[in-house]
Amino acid sequence: MNRFERQVILNGLGIEGQSKLRSSSVLVIGAGGLGSPILLYLAAAGVGKIGVVDGDRVALSNLNRQVLFGEKDLGKNKAENAVRYFQEKYSDIQWEVFPEMIRNDNAEELISAYDLIIDGTDNFPTRYLVNDACVLLEKPLVFGAIYQHEGQVSVFNHGPSACTYRDLYPQMPAATEIPNCAETGVLGVLPGIIGNLMALEAIKVIAGYGKPLVNRVLFFNSLTSQSYEVEILPNPGAREAMPQSMASFMITDYELACEGIKQLTWAEAMRKMNSEVAFVDVREPGELPPLECTGLVKIPLSQLENHLDRLEDSEEVLFFCQSGIRSQKAAQQLQQVYPEKRIYSIRGGINALKS
Repeated sequence: MNRFERQVILNGLGIEGQSKLRSSSVLVIGAGGLGSPILLYLAAAGVGKIGVVDGDRVALSNLNRQVLFGEKDLGKNKAENAVRYFQEKYSDIQWEVFPEMIRNDNAEELISAYDLIIDGTDNFPTRYLVNDACVLLEKPLVFGAIYQHEGQVSVFNHGPSACTYRDLYPQMPAATEIPNCAETGVLGVLPGIIGNLMALEAIKVIAGYGKPLVNRVLFFNSLTSQSYEVEILPNPGAREAMPQSMASFMITDYELACEGIKQLTWAEAMRKMNSEVAFVDVREPGELPPLECTGLVKIPLSQLENHLDRLEDSEEVLFFCQSGIRSQKAAQQLQQVYPEKRIYSIRGGINALKS
């Protein structure tokens, strides 16, 4: 008995559709809350080649929704751990692991090698970066996102008249405008639902089965269990705003374009540590764990406006918080007052340092 028997007998899918899945390749960017169910069901459906991109490590707070991982996986790279799990589960799938974040300098190489791309990331700069690369490389893109109790799913770049992520969101919003789940919380089942819908859309695109969500966005509310669709149309202005060539793409700073603030990793930040650089902790008193380092200044974001003069003499200012959201707000606030200063936000905050 073939393990795909229940799919093959489906009217409209059949042996031909299953063969398309078997001969296809999918790159899943992000192996977290959305990526976990996506990978589970793409693998179960029999996609022949799957690549996993993620430079993050498993943290305890991930486990309510990132169902590929458990307590024994804490501190391990998500992409490597996910692929290891599936290699033991299915022997008929070719897996490729990329334990890194997607960036301008690796996007073309990663994306060009796959038939379809799935974006399971959680921040605006990466979403625009992935979309633009997919448009330039003519790759269909399955998109999904969650915020508190609502999720959304769509298919971009699939066909000559298909919309892109920029048609849905022409103006680049700052990452600070919509906090991630580290700031607002999430019920673990919601990314499970949205991730499964994303896997479904990928299967439909690959197998030519059903009607994918092209030029449509599906919204789902977990509190009411209601869903609705919104139709989107191509936006010429949005297309003109994106890079028109890979050369232009390579020099586009998506973090700066979205947020107006440059972000640093902890490793990059530590290399800057000296008496002329202010490390500013904008967390509220009592938030754990504490951090002590050279040049540390503690100013809660709620009080920053009244204490900006404490940073007047610092040539460089590096803000950090628990997850990286409040630090971006603080950096933007200081930049407005001192536009000549070199101001950064530390990506991921203390959570990234712990992992």
